[in-house]
Amino acid sequence: MERVRDLSELPKAHLHLHFTGSMRPSTLLELADKHGVRLPDVLTEALGRGESPKLRATDERGWFRFQRLYDAARSCLRDADDIRRLVREAAEEDLRDGSKWLEIQVDPTSYAPRLGGLIPALEIILDAVDTTVRDTGIGMRVLVAANRMRHPLDARTLARLAVRYADRGIVGFGLSNDERRGMARDFDRAFAIAREGGLLSAPHGGELTGPASVRDCLDDLEAHRIGHGVRAAEDPRLLKRLADRGVTCEVCPASNVALGVYEKPEDVPLRTLFEAGVPMALGADDPLLFGSRLAAQYEIARHHHGFTDAELAELARQSIRASAASADTKAGLLSDVDAWLTA
Repeated sequence: MERVRDLSELPKAHLHLHFTGSMRPSTLLELADKHGVRLPDVLTEALGRGESPKLRATDERGWFRFQRLYDAARSCLRDADDIRRLVREAAEEDLRDGSKWLEIQVDPTSYAPRLGGLIPALEIILDAVDTTVRDTGIGMRVLVAANRMRHPLDARTLARLAVRYADRGIVGFGLSNDERRGMARDFDRAFAIAREGGLLSAPHGGELTGPASVRDCLDDLEAHRIGHGVRAAEDPRLLKRLADRGVTCEVCPASNVALGVYEKPEDVPLRTLFEAGVPMALGADDPLLFGSRLAAQYEIARHHHGFTDAELAELARQSIRASAASADTKAGLLSDVDAWLTA
């Protein structure tokens, strides 16, 4: 019988992890107590049981409930110590799951009111990342994400800020929140600013809406990577386009099921994307609310989709190749993947 290798030891890159959503449940409860924040009962009850809250966001009311829980968690991040703790713990959790490179996604607008403004908020986050990299050895960078529920001019401000701090560890620019709101083309200028400044274009698309959302990200935002992108599986021509252009989809299986995009883990079209040659980087999205971290996404591929260890190693390689790591760092990590497979 073939030995089953430990997926938490498979070297990999994590390219789809949201800042607040990376928080440990225990940390959220402690920070809420520290700052006197009353969390929604549905959240405290679920976390108290060691579970994730029951979510479904395929309609706007469901998305509103999800966003309400996310906003409640974000309200507990109120000072620089909280930010430093979150960044360090996110890195620790990733290292435990075999991640050697982490690109964490943040909208500094969300934290600016409590941290002295937009620039101080971003600098606190970047300083925390620098310290965490030195202390833990993980490769870690930041992707600044605009909120498609806000005005496109706000996105341009964020894009300019992201470019300004590109030499401090910002590697990409994204667009998050409910993709049913705010057309991709409304944010084309912000993404042009980011690309012209040397940043990766990594908007969300193809999660709550269908293949058209992915096409919009390609056509209007010239995406290098797509956050989620799974609905591209519904359009063979779009799959070929993604494969031919080498556009990586940051696929988050547990999140897709938790939010009702797919009913069961085996419904997530991992095989369809993989066999079409579309590069993938598995991600945990928001472990705080979805209940599983990075290695668990690879377990889903193994147990629900029959991925062999060789195929899982290829998924890890795809995540590394799609990252913003240096060529030397990528080469070292790819060698580590080969060592895991041959051990």
